[in-house]
Amino acid sequence: MVSFATDVSAEMVTAVLPVYLVLGLGLSPLAFGMLDGLYNGATAFLRIAGGHIADRTRRHKPVAGFGYGLSAACKLALPAAHSVPVIGAVIAADRMGKGVRTAPRDALISLSTPSGAQGRAFGVHRAFDTAGALLGPPAAMAVLWFTAQAYDAVFVVSFCLAAFGVLLLCLYVREIPYAPKPEASKPVTPRVSVAAPARPRLREAVGVLRVPAFLRVCLYALVLGAATIGDGMVYLLLQQRVDLRPHLFPLLPFGTALGFLLLAVPVGLVADRVGRLRVFLAGHVFLLCCYAVLLAPMPRGVLVVLPLVLLGVFYAATDGVLMAVAAPLAPERVRGGSLALVQTGQAAGRAVGAVAFGAAWTAWGPRTALVAATAVLGAACAATAAVAYRCRRRGASRAPLQTSRTLPEDAR
Repeated sequence: MVSFATDVSAEMVTAVLPVYLVLGLGLSPLAFGMLDGLYNGATAFLRIAGGHIADRTRRHKPVAGFGYGLSAACKLALPAAHSVPVIGAVIAADRMGKGVRTAPRDALISLSTPSGAQGRAFGVHRAFDTAGALLGPPAAMAVLWFTAQAYDAVFVVSFCLAAFGVLLLCLYVREIPYAPKPEASKPVTPRVSVAAPARPRLREAVGVLRVPAFLRVCLYALVLGAATIGDGMVYLLLQQRVDLRPHLFPLLPFGTALGFLLLAVPVGLVADRVGRLRVFLAGHVFLLCCYAVLLAPMPRGVLVVLPLVLLGVFYAATDGVLMAVAAPLAPERVRGGSLALVQTGQAAGRAVGAVAFGAAWTAWGPRTALVAATAVLGAACAATAAVAYRCRRRGASRAPLQTSRTLPEDAR
């Protein structure tokens, strides 16, 4: 429910931000691409800090609460920002809040869930999260309609909803205490005090990268993230193709969120059954189809609906599923910091992709830039699938020599 309220707030801003910056303030595609890259990249390394602090203090809830609170405060600063540097600073601070809270939040979910149900758990969370995203764009459009396109009013209402989300977190979310599992050969008897284990260090969380399966997941997230162009760019391309009026622009994120909401839980269940990495890679194939549709000559009605549906399928198959792939490969005591490494790679990759596409749009025009982006994503999908298939065959050939302790089920 915290994510539901927060995402209503966040998507109100996200729904109007591209048209506000490009059509309202007159930013060029390159400038918007840089801000869009900052929007994704500002979270990158703070995810590691947030996850490590939560693991170190064993207090995931307060760290997540700080991130939620910082993002809420930034909503009030947006109306006063009218230049690129100031807007960039506010967006960076807002994304810093998201970066701090994401890993502790996902660690809370993962630590509360059995290993075999990780995909379903993250699917349920993303469904609530996306339900908020579904309501955000219509709420923004309603505020714009009632206030004669006053963007400041959208930002203020967004702050109120974000503050309500922080209140829900403080009142109802419970901390998950870390309880180290006793060794089978040395059972812990009741009423016997056990010395508290040493608090995890950042080096220990980063050391998870020495696990080959976990390192590969981080590299997949980085490479495929760098091959994407960002939702804001997709919506601007679609707005140009269909000549959509500015006050209807928030309906584009609404269509994506609807597809994500309907598919998040079913796709999570499918991922638990057929393989989470397979579903994650398939999601990027759907994104590739979305780019191809934007290039193809199609009727206006189909062109409005189909890319949004494909984008929704992409998020349903990648957002929570990626965390479900990585979580069982990381120890519980450094679960937050480990998940932050994956999220950092993905966020850094998407930042690079957004800036590169903005520069290509400015230099070559939107269509040529999209053709290049489609080719890059296709090559990244093919290369990642080839590496994953080869590693899977190699792991299958060695499986009889491994134990479940050295090679987790999800790694196999």
